[in-house]
Amino acid sequence: MSKRVEVRISGLGGQGVVLAGQILGRAAAHDGKYVVQTQSYGAEARGSAAKSEVIISDEKIGFPKVRKYDILVAMSQSALNNYMRDLKKNGILLADEDTVKEVPSVKARVLRVPATRISESEFKSKIFANVVMLGALTKKVEVVSEEAMKRAIIESVSLETKKENIKAFTEGMRLHEQET
Repeated sequence: MSKRVEVRISGLGGQGVVLAGQILGRAAAHDGKYVVQTQSYGAEARGSAAKSEVIISDEKIGFPKVRKYDILVAMSQSALNNYMRDLKKNGILLADEDTVKEVPSVKARVLRVPATRISESEFKSKIFANVVMLGALTKKVEVVSEEAMKRAIIESVSLETKKENIKAFTEGMRLHEQET
């Protein structure tokens, strides 16, 4: 039986949601999986709704649209509010606990990740929160390998930020977030 995992990474423009989806898709391809990655964001870009969807499969992907996702990554409260309804029963929700204050009662595994806090404390900037979240996703959900994710990060970010992004990823992998 083919394993197909559907992921939606959501937040606001400027949070690196699209880049996170591209990195995840690239990592899955490095792991030898079939991948489809799509993205959408508001016309204003920074501060408006943004989402990136990634389908990862052991077999060719015949229908490249996400309907109900297995994993929802919420980088903002509005993203969680808008997309929670399409998370599969018993799916996985990763929520940035610094930007998502209210998580409704759901039949899902909930992982609270202090991604923004770690990014600000370690790098004096919020811009690495997306990669901290990818580290937590990689460690806690194991949808792609650590090696593939590191390779994808290095291939996807600027030369000037490679070191910080790998450190952010490592910090996310180290998290022992509380499950609710």
